[in-house]
Amino acid sequence: MSDSSTLPPVRLRPEAELARDALAAPVLARAARLARWAGPDTRVDAGGGLVEEQLPAAAGELGLSGDDAAAYASEAWRIAVDTGLVEITDEEAGTVVAGGDLALLTGGSPQDVLGVWLTALEAVLADASVPDLDDIVDAMAEGGEVDLSSLDWDPEAEAEFLDGVLGNLYLLTVGEDGPGDAAVPLPALAASVIVPSDMGEPTNDVLEQVSDAMMRLDDQFRLLEPIGLVAYQPVDEALMADADEEPAAPVDEADVARYGMVRLTPLGLYGLRTRLLEAGFEAPVVGDLADKGADALLDGTAPFPPASAHAETELWLGRREPLAAARELLAAARGSDTGAPLRRLRCQQALSLVGAEAEPALREVLDDAELGGLARVWLTEHGAGDVPAPPQEMVFWLTIDTVAAQLAAEGNSEELRALVQGLARQHSGFFETAWRVGHPATADVLEAMGRLHPDKKIAKEARKAAFKARSQQGG
Repeated sequence: MSDSSTLPPVRLRPEAELARDALAAPVLARAARLARWAGPDTRVDAGGGLVEEQLPAAAGELGLSGDDAAAYASEAWRIAVDTGLVEITDEEAGTVVAGGDLALLTGGSPQDVLGVWLTALEAVLADASVPDLDDIVDAMAEGGEVDLSSLDWDPEAEAEFLDGVLGNLYLLTVGEDGPGDAAVPLPALAASVIVPSDMGEPTNDVLEQVSDAMMRLDDQFRLLEPIGLVAYQPVDEALMADADEEPAAPVDEADVARYGMVRLTPLGLYGLRTRLLEAGFEAPVVGDLADKGADALLDGTAPFPPASAHAETELWLGRREPLAAARELLAAARGSDTGAPLRRLRCQQALSLVGAEAEPALREVLDDAELGGLARVWLTEHGAGDVPAPPQEMVFWLTIDTVAAQLAAEGNSEELRALVQGLARQHSGFFETAWRVGHPATADVLEAMGRLHPDKKIAKEARKAAFKARSQQGG
């Protein structure tokens, strides 16, 4: 993954709480326990893994039993080595000592603990992109080397696939239209990376690819749950039985949960955000702007979804005195650049959260060409007296400014379409006056109105007005 896109802001838990979750994650907890168990008699092989005869003792230290105990112990030891919890002192002799990072888990800061966890996460993610062990054994050549061509495995493609799935899961989690803290059905997540966005009804070939992806993801999420990245309900094994075998009990084919359900944990959100930042994405956190100026707040929340912008603004206002905050917001909202209309919209939304203490700041800008309209709206909504009626020029300027802001925030949305229709219906001769408005976005707004209005006659009037406005502006 590599991009410069701005993602929706995420709410993160405090680092101390996330560090506790990291320490409780089974993979890291087992690695730390083996690092403390290791001593002068511990021996590793040439690859740094515990020698086979010591695996039973390691499994016993972890309280593991059964056929998979040695494999789990081996995995925990490898994570201990990969994260620096154990260091190999003599490769030839195979001796080890406790690593410097082991002390961080008990005496370090929450950020230190999370740093160790992130290293463990990368190791587990790498494992999750490797084919099943049985497939590897089948692909072994006589010389003991894996024949990748017969394995049909592309390491880079596998890593990109998993990165894409996790990126979509992050977007679904932080997006306002997504499930939030609720789990995502595995079929929907698999389809999000397989089915083209412009495809209507998926073909049988695409559906088969989605089914194959689900099975891969089922194995991968089983591996990722013990590191604390996700909470996962696996695919019901009855669904994977041979078609000619009868299931053990009647099943409800409509129960989507049987096909797997996954959600990011709070620790998982932190981990994926960190990886996204390293990949070049802008992945803001709600609260990042609380200590910055009003200009940073208005510009920073411009691309945010409404609920996220509201939350960020509440945090910002909570650290300031209302009157001073209102004055700072109004000053930051001025401007004739292309981003100014959306800044003023965010300013208006922010001021709606400020009480009557802000009234003096709004009265101070009543005669301001850019702010006088929104000041009158605020004063009227807050029941203030002696609010002067706006001149017609200011009304039309505010209208153009508002539509320009909505275009920037939402594009050609249904809400904007309704606004355009309402303006044309309520103001007789709207376009004849609107093209004369000295707003930098007048021509663009009128062109958009011509595009959005369903009535061909009115749309034509809007386009003609846009042409006049552009000619007046010399463009």
